[in-house]
Amino acid sequence: MLATSERVDPAFLHDVLSGLKQDPPAIPARWFYDHKGSALFDDITRLPEYYPSRTETAILGRVMPEIARRVGPGRSVVDYGAGSLTKTPVLLEGIDPALYVPVDISGEYLRGSAERLQERFPSLGIEPIEADFTRPFPLPHAVRRHPRLGFFPGSTVGNFVPASAVDLLRSFRETLGTGAMLLIGMDQVKDVARLVAAYDDAQGVTAAFNLNLLDRINRELGGDIPVAAFRHEARWNPMLSRIEMHLVANEDVAFTVGGESFALAAGASIHTENSHKYTSESGRLLLAAGGWTPLEEWKDEAGDFALHLAVAEADRSAP
Repeated sequence: MLATSERVDPAFLHDVLSGLKQDPPAIPARWFYDHKGSALFDDITRLPEYYPSRTETAILGRVMPEIARRVGPGRSVVDYGAGSLTKTPVLLEGIDPALYVPVDISGEYLRGSAERLQERFPSLGIEPIEADFTRPFPLPHAVRRHPRLGFFPGSTVGNFVPASAVDLLRSFRETLGTGAMLLIGMDQVKDVARLVAAYDDAQGVTAAFNLNLLDRINRELGGDIPVAAFRHEARWNPMLSRIEMHLVANEDVAFTVGGESFALAAGASIHTENSHKYTSESGRLLLAAGGWTPLEEWKDEAGDFALHLAVAEADRSAP
């Protein structure tokens, strides 16, 4: 039975139904992040195989004085996809902002994180926004009183195919305005075995994170997907320079979601996430295509991860 209309998110229902009708089926990764999914992702960031979070946090701590010099104090920080409290405090302590606006699709998790952050920074204005940052949403009027900094850590931009990533960066520019800065993380191309291991850990946390999407569909959209009939799989796609996450059917399966019927043959999969990997050059090109002028790039010693700082310059005729 479909969940009551008060509980059904129409965007979630639309994305799942339209995604399952694609060939091959695919569901946008943003729907991973209910409360359980957000907590599981926090667990993932602490796994020994998952280097991006700890590497980015280390870079952020090391170069914070330089970031602070470039960014300056008194900015409104808009944190896209906020939730984790690992990197944000490092930034807030380093740049002394006037306002912090965390934006996340998982409202309950977001509000809890904002409350804990407020305890740590009692004099800082914090205005959380429950929203899907891939779609237009209004920022608080107070943001416009200060110069602005967008914060987009974690290589989340890698979850988007290039055309969508460019659109997203252009949307950030339009929302934040000319003169704003953007601090963004990008995972780098590296040994394939390390990449796959980061998305298919030995403890099975990433598998639980992926499979939780099916549990969420069953719970919130009235689905009857046989979750036990699926397994998690991480694949490297060399042509597109990305890790792909899939939910693979172990056997022929038939199920319903939202009153509609679907079937997958054994071995077929539902594509649930991409994580594109970049070089320095491709990262700068992506920023430029999205309307951001690269200013600085910082990497760890091994070159595993990069932090980019960019600015939204005023439009002008070439050259």
